[in-house]
Amino acid sequence: MPDTTTPEPPDTAHEGRLSYAIFQLARAHRAHAAAMLRALNLHPGQELLLMQLFERDHQTQAELLERVGLDHSTVSKSLRRMQEAGLLTREPAPHDRRVMVVHLTDAGRSLREPIADMWRTLEQLSVRDLTSDQVELFTTWARTIERSLREHSRQTPAE
Repeated sequence: MPDTTTPEPPDTAHEGRLSYAIFQLARAHRAHAAAMLRALNLHPGQELLLMQLFERDHQTQAELLERVGLDHSTVSKSLRRMQEAGLLTREPAPHDRRVMVVHLTDAGRSLREPIADMWRTLEQLSVRDLTSDQVELFTTWARTIERSLREHSRQTPAE
C-alpha cells in the first residue's frame, strides 16, 4: 500500500513552504485530473479548450488562447490533436483568411456532460475533508495568490 503522508519539504524550501505546498498540491491535482481525462480520451488542457467552446462556440484561436491562458504552441498543438480526433473543426474566418475559427463537432459537444461530471468528481475528491467555509477561504486565497503572481509577471520584463 502506498504511503499517503505528505513528505516534509526539503531544507532549501523551508523559507518557501507555501510555494512548495502549492507545487505539491498542483502536481497531485494535475496527475489525478490527467488520469480522469485519459478515461475520456483527452489530454490535460484539452478540456479547458472544450469548456470555453461549450460556453461560446465559433471562437478564434486567439480568443481561446487568451481565455485559457496557455501559450500559442500548446493551444495550436491541442487544437490540431482535437481536430484529428474529430472533436472540432478549424476554418479561416470570412473577414481574414489568416484567422482560424474553431467549431465544435457533434462529438466535441457530446463531451460537455462527461467533462462536467469529471470536474464535479475531482472537486468532491479534492474537498472531501474540508468544510464549505474552508473551501471558500481556500478559493479566495488561491485567487489572491494567482492575481499577485500575474501582476508581478506583467510588471517584470521577461529575461
